[in-house]
Amino acid sequence: MTNPEEKRPMGVPEKAKQVGDIRARWRWVEPAVWTERMLATLETGVKGGVWFSLIDKVYDKRNLHSSFQKVKSNKGKAGVDHVGIERFGRQLEDNIEKLHEGLKMDTYSPQKILRVEIPKPGSKAKRPLGIPTVRDRVVQTSLRNVMEPIFEATFSGSSYGFRPGRNCKDALREVNRLLKEGYLHVVDADIRSYFDSIDHERLLEEVREQVADGRVLKLVGMFLKQEVLEGMRHWVPETGTPQGGVISPLLANIYLNKFDYYLEGKGYRLVRYADDFVVLCKKAEEAAAALGEIEQWMKGCGLELHPDKTRLVDMNVCGAGFDFLGYHFARSERYGNLKHWPSTKSMRNIRGKIKPHVKRSNGHSLETIIKKINPILRGWYEYYRHSPDSDLKTIDGWVRMRLRSILRKRRGGKGRGRGQDHNRWPNTFFALYGLLSMLTTRNEARQSS
Repeated sequence: MTNPEEKRPMGVPEKAKQVGDIRARWRWVEPAVWTERMLATLETGVKGGVWFSLIDKVYDKRNLHSSFQKVKSNKGKAGVDHVGIERFGRQLEDNIEKLHEGLKMDTYSPQKILRVEIPKPGSKAKRPLGIPTVRDRVVQTSLRNVMEPIFEATFSGSSYGFRPGRNCKDALREVNRLLKEGYLHVVDADIRSYFDSIDHERLLEEVREQVADGRVLKLVGMFLKQEVLEGMRHWVPETGTPQGGVISPLLANIYLNKFDYYLEGKGYRLVRYADDFVVLCKKAEEAAAALGEIEQWMKGCGLELHPDKTRLVDMNVCGAGFDFLGYHFARSERYGNLKHWPSTKSMRNIRGKIKPHVKRSNGHSLETIIKKINPILRGWYEYYRHSPDSDLKTIDGWVRMRLRSILRKRRGGKGRGRGQDHNRWPNTFFALYGLLSMLTTRNEARQSS
Protein backbone atom coordinates (compact mmCIF):
# COMPACT_ATOMS: atom_id res chain seq x y z
CA MET A 1 0.00 0.00 0.00
CA THR A 2 1.62 3.29 -1.08
CA ASN A 3 1.62 6.40 1.04
CA PRO A 4 -0.90 8.93 -0.39
CA GLU A 5 1.72 11.66 -0.02
CA GLU A 6 4.03 9.67 -2.35
CA LYS A 7 1.36 9.84 -5.03
CA ARG A 8 1.26 13.63 -4.96
CA PRO A 9 2.44 15.07 -8.32
CA MET A 10 5.99 16.39 -8.28
CA GLY A 11 6.09 20.07 -7.36
CA VAL A 12 2.69 20.16 -5.62
CA PRO A 13 3.01 22.05 -2.31
CA GLU A 14 1.76 19.96 0.60
CA LYS A 15 -0.61 22.65 1.88
CA ALA A 16 -1.59 24.22 -1.42
CA LYS A 17 -5.32 23.64 -1.69
CA GLN A 18 -6.72 26.73 -3.40
CA VAL A 19 -8.37 26.05 -6.73
CA GLY A 20 -6.63 29.05 -8.26
CA ASP A 21 -3.25 27.37 -7.71
CA ILE A 22 -4.19 24.17 -9.50
CA ARG A 23 -3.49 25.39 -13.04
CA ALA A 24 -0.03 26.58 -11.98
CA ARG A 25 0.77 23.20 -10.43
CA TRP A 26 -0.32 21.40 -13.59
CA ARG A 27 0.91 24.00 -16.07
CA TRP A 28 2.22 21.35 -18.46
CA VAL A 29 -1.15 19.64 -19.09
CA GLU A 30 -3.25 20.28 -22.18
CA PRO A 31 -5.79 23.00 -21.20
CA ALA A 32 -8.20 21.90 -23.94
CA VAL A 33 -8.57 18.62 -22.02
CA TRP A 34 -7.93 19.32 -18.36
CA THR A 35 -10.23 21.84 -16.74
CA GLU A 36 -9.55 23.10 -13.21
CA ARG A 37 -12.34 20.86 -11.95
CA MET A 38 -10.70 17.79 -13.50
CA LEU A 39 -7.32 18.82 -12.12
CA ALA A 40 -8.83 19.19 -8.66
CA THR A 41 -10.16 15.66 -9.02
CA LEU A 42 -6.65 14.48 -9.92
CA GLU A 43 -5.37 15.80 -6.62
CA THR A 44 -8.23 14.65 -4.43
CA GLY A 45 -8.74 11.33 -6.22
CA VAL A 46 -11.46 10.26 -8.64
CA LYS A 47 -14.32 8.19 -7.27
CA GLY A 48 -13.37 4.51 -7.29
CA GLY A 49 -9.85 5.42 -8.45
CA VAL A 50 -10.81 4.90 -12.12
CA TRP A 51 -11.53 7.41 -14.88
CA PHE A 52 -14.47 6.94 -17.25
CA SER A 53 -15.66 8.78 -20.38
CA LEU A 54 -12.34 9.97 -21.76
CA ILE A 55 -12.59 9.24 -25.49
CA ASP A 56 -14.44 12.51 -26.16
CA LYS A 57 -11.39 14.34 -24.77
CA VAL A 58 -9.16 12.43 -27.21
CA TYR A 59 -11.17 13.38 -30.31
CA ASP A 60 -11.81 16.97 -29.19
CA LYS A 61 -10.72 19.16 -32.12
CA ARG A 62 -8.89 21.58 -29.84
CA ASN A 63 -6.84 18.70 -28.47
CA LEU A 64 -6.11 17.40 -31.96
CA HIS A 65 -5.04 20.87 -33.14
CA SER A 66 -2.75 21.28 -30.15
CA SER A 67 -1.36 17.78 -30.73
CA PHE A 68 -0.44 18.63 -34.30
CA GLN A 69 1.49 21.68 -33.10
CA LYS A 70 3.48 19.45 -30.71
CA VAL A 71 4.17 16.95 -33.51
CA LYS A 72 5.26 19.82 -35.74
CA SER A 73 7.64 21.20 -33.11
CA ASN A 74 9.22 17.75 -32.70
CA LYS A 75 9.78 17.58 -36.46
CA GLY A 76 10.40 14.03 -37.69
CA LYS A 77 10.02 12.30 -41.03
CA ALA A 78 7.03 11.01 -42.94
CA GLY A 79 5.77 7.48 -42.36
CA VAL A 80 4.55 4.81 -44.77
CA ASP A 81 2.05 7.17 -46.40
CA HIS A 82 4.85 9.61 -47.36
CA VAL A 83 2.87 12.51 -45.87
CA GLY A 84 5.26 14.81 -44.03
CA ILE A 85 4.41 17.44 -41.43
CA GLU A 86 4.37 20.29 -43.95
CA ARG A 87 2.03 18.45 -46.31
CA PHE A 88 -0.26 17.40 -43.44
CA GLY A 89 -0.37 21.01 -42.27
CA ARG A 90 -1.38 22.37 -45.69
CA GLN A 91 -4.73 20.61 -45.31
CA LEU A 92 -4.82 20.78 -41.54
CA GLU A 93 -8.55 21.48 -41.08
CA ASP A 94 -9.55 18.61 -43.35
CA ASN A 95 -7.08 16.24 -41.71
CA ILE A 96 -8.19 17.19 -38.19
CA GLU A 97 -11.83 16.74 -39.20
CA LYS A 98 -11.09 13.25 -40.55
CA LEU A 99 -9.31 12.24 -37.37
CA HIS A 100 -12.09 13.73 -35.25
CA GLU A 101 -14.79 11.84 -37.12
CA GLY A 102 -12.79 8.62 -37.23
CA LEU A 103 -12.17 8.63 -33.48
CA LYS A 104 -15.70 9.74 -32.67
CA MET A 105 -17.38 7.14 -34.89
CA ASP A 106 -14.88 4.44 -33.87
CA THR A 107 -13.64 3.94 -37.44
CA TYR A 108 -10.08 5.19 -36.92
CA SER A 109 -7.34 2.64 -37.50
CA PRO A 110 -3.57 3.27 -37.24
CA GLN A 111 -1.42 2.80 -40.32
CA LYS A 112 1.73 0.69 -40.46
CA ILE A 113 4.87 1.84 -38.66
CA LEU A 114 7.89 2.35 -40.90
CA ARG A 115 10.83 0.65 -39.20
CA VAL A 116 14.29 1.85 -40.18
CA GLU A 117 17.79 1.47 -38.78
CA ILE A 118 19.71 4.54 -37.71
CA PRO A 119 23.40 4.71 -36.79
CA LYS A 120 24.46 4.84 -33.15
CA PRO A 121 26.69 7.89 -32.55
CA GLY A 122 30.31 6.88 -32.20
CA SER A 123 29.67 3.33 -33.40
CA LYS A 124 29.26 1.33 -36.60
CA ALA A 125 26.29 -0.47 -35.04
CA LYS A 126 22.72 0.58 -35.78
CA ARG A 127 19.50 0.59 -33.78
CA PRO A 128 15.91 0.20 -34.99
CA LEU A 129 13.55 3.16 -35.00
CA GLY A 130 9.82 3.08 -35.71
CA ILE A 131 8.30 6.01 -37.60
CA PRO A 132 4.49 6.27 -37.31
CA THR A 133 2.67 8.43 -39.85
CA VAL A 134 2.04 12.06 -38.95
CA ARG A 135 -1.69 11.40 -38.54
CA ASP A 136 -0.97 8.60 -36.06
CA ARG A 137 1.55 10.75 -34.17
CA VAL A 138 -1.17 13.40 -33.81
CA VAL A 139 -3.62 10.85 -32.39
CA GLN A 140 -1.00 9.38 -30.06
CA THR A 141 -0.20 12.87 -28.78
CA SER A 142 -3.89 13.57 -28.24
CA LEU A 143 -4.22 10.28 -26.36
CA ARG A 144 -1.15 11.06 -24.26
CA ASN A 145 -2.57 14.50 -23.41
CA VAL A 146 -5.55 12.74 -21.87
CA MET A 147 -3.77 9.83 -20.16
CA GLU A 148 -0.49 11.29 -18.93
CA PRO A 149 -1.81 13.45 -16.05
CA ILE A 150 -3.83 10.50 -14.69
CA PHE A 151 -0.75 8.33 -14.35
CA GLU A 152 1.66 11.14 -13.55
CA ALA A 153 -0.34 11.76 -10.37
CA THR A 154 0.58 8.26 -9.16
CA PHE A 155 4.11 7.78 -10.50
CA SER A 156 6.91 7.20 -8.01
CA GLY A 157 9.44 9.89 -7.20
CA SER A 158 12.16 7.38 -8.07
CA SER A 159 11.28 7.64 -11.77
CA TYR A 160 12.84 10.45 -13.83
CA GLY A 161 12.64 9.44 -17.48
CA PHE A 162 10.19 11.01 -19.94
CA ARG A 163 8.23 12.83 -17.27
CA PRO A 164 7.16 16.50 -17.27
CA GLY A 165 9.32 18.66 -15.05
CA ARG A 166 11.92 15.93 -14.54
CA ASN A 167 15.06 15.14 -16.54
CA CYS A 168 18.43 13.41 -16.61
CA LYS A 169 20.12 16.05 -14.50
CA ASP A 170 17.58 15.56 -11.70
CA ALA A 171 18.36 11.85 -11.70
CA LEU A 172 22.12 12.49 -11.72
CA ARG A 173 21.83 14.91 -8.81
CA GLU A 174 19.94 12.30 -6.79
CA VAL A 175 22.59 9.66 -7.51
CA ASN A 176 25.31 12.08 -6.48
CA ARG A 177 23.43 12.97 -3.29
CA LEU A 178 22.98 9.34 -2.27
CA LEU A 179 26.64 8.54 -2.91
CA LYS A 180 27.68 11.44 -0.68
CA GLU A 181 25.34 10.13 2.03
CA GLY A 182 27.21 6.85 2.08
CA TYR A 183 25.13 4.64 -0.24
CA LEU A 184 28.27 3.22 -1.83
CA HIS A 185 27.19 -0.29 -2.82
CA VAL A 186 25.46 0.03 -6.17
CA VAL A 187 23.32 -2.26 -8.29
CA ASP A 188 24.04 -1.00 -11.80
CA ALA A 189 21.25 -2.50 -13.92
CA ASP A 190 19.86 -2.46 -17.44
CA ILE A 191 16.79 -4.26 -18.77
CA ARG A 192 17.49 -6.27 -21.91
CA SER A 193 15.45 -5.03 -24.90
CA TYR A 194 12.93 -3.46 -22.54
CA PHE A 195 10.78 -1.58 -25.04
CA ASP A 196 10.50 -4.74 -27.18
CA SER A 197 9.72 -7.07 -24.26
CA ILE A 198 6.72 -5.45 -22.55
CA ASP A 199 3.82 -7.88 -22.23
CA HIS A 200 0.77 -6.34 -23.90
CA GLU A 201 -1.93 -7.87 -21.71
CA ARG A 202 -0.08 -7.10 -18.50
CA LEU A 203 0.42 -3.51 -19.66
CA LEU A 204 -3.26 -3.14 -20.50
CA GLU A 205 -4.12 -4.46 -17.05
CA GLU A 206 -2.00 -1.68 -15.55
CA VAL A 207 -3.81 0.90 -17.68
CA ARG A 208 -7.23 -0.55 -16.73
CA GLU A 209 -6.49 0.06 -13.07
CA GLN A 210 -6.97 3.76 -13.67
CA VAL A 211 -8.74 4.05 -17.04
CA ALA A 212 -12.08 2.35 -17.60
CA ASP A 213 -13.09 3.90 -20.92
CA GLY A 214 -13.28 0.88 -23.24
CA ARG A 215 -12.63 2.90 -26.38
CA VAL A 216 -9.50 4.47 -24.92
CA LEU A 217 -8.27 1.01 -23.93
CA LYS A 218 -9.05 -0.20 -27.44
CA LEU A 219 -7.04 2.66 -28.89
CA VAL A 220 -4.04 1.82 -26.68
CA GLY A 221 -4.35 -1.82 -27.76
CA MET A 222 -4.38 -0.84 -31.44
CA PHE A 223 -1.16 1.12 -31.04
CA LEU A 224 0.47 -1.83 -29.29
CA LYS A 225 -0.56 -4.11 -32.18
CA GLN A 226 0.31 -1.59 -34.88
CA GLU A 227 1.65 -3.39 -37.94
CA VAL A 228 5.31 -2.80 -38.75
CA LEU A 229 6.80 -2.40 -42.22
CA GLU A 230 10.50 -3.25 -42.34
CA GLY A 231 12.00 -3.37 -45.80
CA MET A 232 9.75 -5.72 -47.80
CA ARG A 233 8.53 -7.51 -44.68
CA HIS A 234 5.58 -6.52 -42.51
CA TRP A 235 4.61 -8.05 -39.19
CA VAL A 236 2.52 -7.46 -36.06
CA PRO A 237 4.43 -7.26 -32.74
CA GLU A 238 3.36 -9.66 -30.01
CA THR A 239 5.21 -7.78 -27.26
CA GLY A 240 6.69 -4.33 -26.73
CA THR A 241 5.64 -0.74 -27.27
CA PRO A 242 6.02 1.13 -30.58
CA GLN A 243 9.54 2.59 -30.41
CA GLY A 244 9.48 6.03 -31.93
CA GLY A 245 5.82 6.37 -31.02
CA VAL A 246 4.66 9.35 -28.97
CA ILE A 247 2.77 7.17 -26.49
CA SER A 248 5.58 4.65 -25.95
CA PRO A 249 7.53 6.40 -23.14
CA LEU A 250 4.35 6.86 -21.08
CA LEU A 251 3.37 3.20 -21.49
CA ALA A 252 6.90 2.12 -20.57
CA ASN A 253 6.72 4.12 -17.32
CA ILE A 254 3.28 2.71 -16.51
CA TYR A 255 4.65 -0.82 -16.85
CA LEU A 256 7.49 -0.19 -14.37
CA ASN A 257 5.59 1.95 -11.85
CA LYS A 258 4.83 -1.01 -9.57
CA PHE A 259 8.48 -2.01 -9.78
CA ASP A 260 9.45 1.41 -8.40
CA TYR A 261 7.05 1.08 -5.47
CA TYR A 262 8.07 -2.55 -4.92
CA LEU A 263 11.73 -1.62 -4.36
CA GLU A 264 10.84 1.44 -2.30
CA GLY A 265 8.63 -0.75 -0.13
CA LYS A 266 11.66 -2.94 0.53
CA GLY A 267 13.60 0.12 1.70
CA TYR A 268 15.94 0.42 -1.29
CA ARG A 269 17.10 3.71 -2.83
CA LEU A 270 16.21 3.54 -6.52
CA VAL A 271 16.95 6.04 -9.29
CA ARG A 272 15.37 5.02 -12.60
CA TYR A 273 15.40 6.67 -16.01
CA ALA A 274 13.22 4.56 -18.32
CA ASP A 275 14.91 1.13 -18.51
CA ASP A 276 18.23 2.36 -17.10
CA PHE A 277 18.40 2.35 -13.31
CA VAL A 278 20.66 2.06 -10.27
CA VAL A 279 19.92 0.95 -6.71
CA LEU A 280 22.17 2.43 -4.04
CA CYS A 281 22.76 0.66 -0.72
CA LYS A 282 24.94 1.10 2.36
CA LYS A 283 26.05 -2.52 2.64
CA ALA A 284 27.32 -5.09 0.13
CA GLU A 285 24.89 -7.76 1.33
CA GLU A 286 22.02 -5.31 0.94
CA ALA A 287 23.00 -4.65 -2.69
CA ALA A 288 23.24 -8.38 -3.38
CA ALA A 289 19.78 -8.91 -1.86
CA ALA A 290 18.40 -6.04 -3.93
CA LEU A 291 19.73 -7.62 -7.12
CA GLY A 292 17.99 -10.88 -6.23
CA GLU A 293 14.71 -9.03 -5.61
CA ILE A 294 15.04 -7.20 -8.92
CA GLU A 295 15.72 -10.38 -10.90
CA GLN A 296 12.72 -12.09 -9.33
CA TRP A 297 10.38 -9.17 -10.06
CA MET A 298 11.59 -8.85 -13.65
CA LYS A 299 11.12 -12.55 -14.31
CA GLY A 300 7.53 -12.36 -13.07
CA CYS A 301 6.81 -9.58 -15.58
CA GLY A 302 8.45 -11.25 -18.58
CA LEU A 303 11.54 -9.05 -18.41
CA GLU A 304 15.24 -9.88 -18.11
CA LEU A 305 18.24 -7.97 -16.85
CA HIS A 306 21.03 -7.58 -19.38
CA PRO A 307 23.79 -9.92 -18.10
CA ASP A 308 26.61 -7.79 -19.55
CA LYS A 309 25.23 -4.49 -18.28
CA THR A 310 24.10 -5.50 -14.79
CA ARG A 311 26.57 -5.77 -11.91
CA LEU A 312 27.34 -4.92 -8.30
CA VAL A 313 29.78 -2.06 -7.71
CA ASP A 314 31.62 -1.26 -4.50
CA MET A 315 32.31 2.48 -4.64
CA ASN A 316 34.71 2.20 -1.71
CA VAL A 317 37.24 0.69 -4.10
CA CYS A 318 39.38 3.16 -6.03
CA GLY A 319 38.89 2.68 -9.75
CA ALA A 320 35.56 0.87 -9.36
CA GLY A 321 32.63 2.74 -10.86
CA PHE A 322 29.52 2.71 -13.02
CA ASP A 323 28.04 4.59 -15.96
CA PHE A 324 24.66 6.27 -15.65
CA LEU A 325 23.00 8.64 -18.11
CA GLY A 326 26.23 9.50 -19.87
CA TYR A 327 28.36 10.02 -16.77
CA HIS A 328 30.88 7.75 -15.09
CA PHE A 329 30.82 7.71 -11.29
CA ALA A 330 33.96 6.47 -9.54
CA ARG A 331 36.39 7.09 -6.72
CA SER A 332 39.45 9.00 -7.84
CA GLU A 333 42.52 6.75 -7.86
CA ARG A 334 44.76 9.74 -7.16
CA TYR A 335 42.79 11.51 -4.41
CA GLY A 336 40.34 8.83 -3.24
CA ASN A 337 37.28 11.08 -3.35
CA LEU A 338 34.11 10.42 -5.36
CA LYS A 339 33.96 12.05 -8.78
CA HIS A 340 31.87 11.91 -11.93
CA TRP A 341 32.83 12.74 -15.50
CA PRO A 342 31.67 11.93 -19.06
CA SER A 343 31.71 8.21 -19.72
CA THR A 344 33.95 6.69 -22.36
CA LYS A 345 30.85 6.11 -24.48
CA SER A 346 29.84 9.77 -24.17
CA MET A 347 33.29 10.91 -25.28
CA ARG A 348 33.07 8.53 -28.23
CA ASN A 349 29.54 9.69 -29.10
CA ILE A 350 30.46 13.37 -29.37
CA ARG A 351 33.25 12.48 -31.76
CA GLY A 352 30.84 10.32 -33.76
CA LYS A 353 28.40 13.23 -34.15
CA ILE A 354 31.08 15.67 -35.25
CA LYS A 355 33.11 13.39 -37.55
CA PRO A 356 30.76 13.57 -40.58
CA HIS A 357 31.22 17.37 -40.62
CA VAL A 358 35.03 17.40 -40.31
CA LYS A 359 36.23 14.89 -42.87
CA ARG A 360 39.47 15.96 -44.56
CA SER A 361 37.71 15.88 -47.94
CA ASN A 362 35.06 18.33 -46.70
CA GLY A 363 34.42 20.88 -49.44
CA HIS A 364 32.65 23.49 -47.30
CA SER A 365 34.20 26.70 -46.07
CA LEU A 366 35.61 26.80 -42.55
CA GLU A 367 32.81 29.18 -41.51
CA THR A 368 30.17 26.71 -42.74
CA ILE A 369 31.79 23.75 -40.98
CA ILE A 370 32.02 25.64 -37.70
CA LYS A 371 28.38 26.73 -37.94
CA LYS A 372 27.39 23.07 -38.26
CA ILE A 373 29.45 21.71 -35.39
CA ASN A 374 28.93 24.56 -32.91
CA PRO A 375 25.35 23.50 -32.00
CA ILE A 376 26.62 19.94 -31.36
CA LEU A 377 29.40 21.23 -29.12
CA ARG A 378 27.04 23.62 -27.31
CA GLY A 379 24.50 20.87 -26.61
CA TRP A 380 27.20 18.54 -25.28
CA TYR A 381 28.66 21.29 -23.12
CA GLU A 382 25.28 22.17 -21.60
CA TYR A 383 24.86 18.58 -20.42
CA TYR A 384 28.48 18.01 -19.35
CA ARG A 385 29.32 21.53 -18.17
CA HIS A 386 30.25 20.27 -14.69
CA SER A 387 32.86 17.88 -16.06
CA PRO A 388 36.58 18.19 -15.21
CA ASP A 389 38.51 20.71 -17.31
CA SER A 390 40.59 17.89 -18.78
CA ASP A 391 37.57 16.34 -20.54
CA LEU A 392 36.49 19.64 -22.09
CA LYS A 393 40.07 20.31 -23.12
CA THR A 394 40.28 16.87 -24.77
CA ILE A 395 37.23 17.51 -26.96
CA ASP A 396 38.30 21.06 -27.79
CA GLY A 397 41.73 19.83 -28.86
CA TRP A 398 40.33 16.99 -30.93
CA VAL A 399 37.96 19.32 -32.84
CA ARG A 400 40.75 21.77 -33.64
CA MET A 401 42.96 18.87 -34.77
CA ARG A 402 40.25 17.78 -37.24
CA LEU A 403 39.88 21.31 -38.56
CA ARG A 404 43.66 21.66 -38.95
CA SER A 405 43.65 18.38 -40.87
CA ILE A 406 41.15 19.86 -43.34
CA LEU A 407 43.23 23.03 -43.77
CA ARG A 408 46.42 20.94 -44.04
CA LYS A 409 44.94 18.89 -46.90
CA ARG A 410 43.87 22.06 -48.71
CA ARG A 411 47.50 23.16 -48.68
CA GLY A 412 48.52 19.84 -50.23
CA GLY A 413 49.59 18.15 -47.01
CA LYS A 414 48.74 14.65 -45.86
CA GLY A 415 47.58 13.12 -42.61
CA ARG A 416 46.22 14.77 -39.51
CA GLY A 417 47.02 18.26 -38.24
CA ARG A 418 50.32 18.29 -36.35
CA GLY A 419 53.67 20.01 -35.95
CA GLN A 420 53.79 23.50 -37.45
CA ASP A 421 50.04 23.38 -38.11
CA HIS A 422 49.56 24.54 -34.50
CA ASN A 423 51.58 27.67 -35.26
CA ARG A 424 50.03 28.20 -38.68
CA TRP A 425 46.48 27.89 -37.29
CA PRO A 426 46.65 28.56 -33.53
CA ASN A 427 43.67 28.30 -31.19
CA THR A 428 42.99 32.02 -31.57
CA PHE A 429 42.61 31.52 -35.33
CA PHE A 430 39.60 29.24 -34.82
CA ALA A 431 38.21 31.51 -32.12
CA LEU A 432 38.14 34.36 -34.65
CA TYR A 433 36.02 32.13 -36.90
CA GLY A 434 33.58 31.62 -34.02
CA LEU A 435 34.46 28.05 -33.02
CA LEU A 436 33.01 27.25 -29.61
CA SER A 437 35.64 26.29 -27.05
CA MET A 438 34.02 24.48 -24.14
CA LEU A 439 36.95 25.13 -21.83
CA THR A 440 36.94 28.86 -22.65
CA THR A 441 33.16 28.98 -22.10
CA ARG A 442 33.63 27.29 -18.73
CA ASN A 443 36.39 29.73 -17.68
CA GLU A 444 34.32 32.75 -18.74
CA ALA A 445 31.36 31.43 -16.73
CA ARG A 446 33.58 31.04 -13.67
CA GLN A 447 34.91 34.60 -14.00
CA SER A 448 31.45 36.10 -14.40
CA SER A 449 30.17 34.22 -11.35
